Amino acid sequence: AITGPAVGAGLVAALLSDISIVTKKAKIVDGHTRLGVAAGDHAAIVWPLLCGLAKSKYYLMTCESLDGEEAERIGLVSKCVAEDELQDEALRVASNLASGAQGAIRFTKYALNNWLRQAGPIFDASTAYEMLGFAGPDAKEGVASHREKRPPVFNPDCNV
Repeated sequence: AITGPAVGAGLVAALLSDISIVTKKAKIVDGHTRLGVAAGDHAAIVWPLLCGLAKSKYYLMTCESLDGEEAERIGLVSKCVAEDELQDEALRVASNLASGAQGAIRFTKYALNNWLRQAGPIFDASTAYEMLGFAGPDAKEGVASHREKRPPVFNPDCNV
């Protein structure tokens, strides 16, 4: 469940959960490119699988944040509820799953996640792109501007 800010690796971990429930007050953002590095923590793999390539490009490249309702609307999360409904809804979903046919649920999950087991080279490339970014001057500027609470000034000719 996401009730407030969700960024970076914590966001990707939440998105990889079987069922993600957020509140309307959730604030979801991947700010990697604002820091001068490629979308990391495997966000560039997970986001398109959940909400499609066009929305992934938009949010990962612009670093715009989404609230819970928008995240549900584009398919990034399973469900958005009011903050006071979160615990009841999470328990309802958990109870539904617990009372279901465990073998059928397990094999359905296995089949749905099968692509992850075959995506090793894609995950490796994603990590390499992120690491290349950390080695370049844009990452230094991105981190410095974040610390100094000022807009970054990136080099438009930077290839790393």
